[in-house]
Amino acid sequence: MSTEREQVQRAAAYIKEKACEVGVPLADTAIVLGSGLGFLADRMENALRIPYAEIPGFPVSTVASHAGVLSVGTLNGKPLMAFSGRFHYYEGYDFRTVTFYVRVLFCLGVHTLMLTNAAGGINEGFVPGDLMLISDHIKLCADSPERGPADPFFGLRFFDMTETYTPRLRELAKESAQALSLSLHEGVYCFMGGPQFETPAEIRALRLLGGDAVGMSTVPEAIVASRCGMNVLGISCITNMAAGVIRGTHINDDEVTEVAGRTSGNFSALVCEILQRLERTDA
Repeated sequence: MSTEREQVQRAAAYIKEKACEVGVPLADTAIVLGSGLGFLADRMENALRIPYAEIPGFPVSTVASHAGVLSVGTLNGKPLMAFSGRFHYYEGYDFRTVTFYVRVLFCLGVHTLMLTNAAGGINEGFVPGDLMLISDHIKLCADSPERGPADPFFGLRFFDMTETYTPRLRELAKESAQALSLSLHEGVYCFMGGPQFETPAEIRALRLLGGDAVGMSTVPEAIVASRCGMNVLGISCITNMAAGVIRGTHINDDEVTEVAGRTSGNFSALVCEILQRLERTDA
């Protein structure tokens, strides 16, 4: 049986081979497009598109709003790898499988990982359609994507999480939003396993703990990227207000996708501006 490192390197080699075949350079920046946000990949120029199902070791995305395609090309002339969709714990995958692609990116030399998601608003100052820069996160689930055998190839077993969301990248995102005259909140993202939406009591508890938004992704990937020494930027699209924040409302996935689509203009503009300002050097 092959080791995890061998599986990861096999997937990385496949992506690199496909890119070489068509002469597309691999970027050192990657973005993960969350629920309803995959439209950004359609704007990429000269893109090589690889279905996840073709990449060795990749799981299958079972969420309807996640295309399950890796696009390698440029966005407004800037090299980029874009993942249209991700994998979730609630799909039945363990955290190690959910974060497999992050280790693949590490093997491909990616230095900067932009993680985006659709999230529920906990902060009562938010409204659907707002964008929130992730400053930190709360994960109450005891499991970890780094539980188990620790291969030093991917970094230290016991690693610091103080600046998981790279401060310089957060400042760059704020500068980008200001340049575009876009409103960009900043706050704490809370991870919940799903697939059920949270109860009003859970949301009250998360608010007491300092949470501003809640979702079912991003945090496992941020943990692995942090261990691998990547710079991480997290952006949430607030697609609904979480249970109990606004009385008499019920949450559904169609609303999440619809509101994410409505924010496409602002979201695309912000990401493109960040990429324009992003330098190859470590943030």
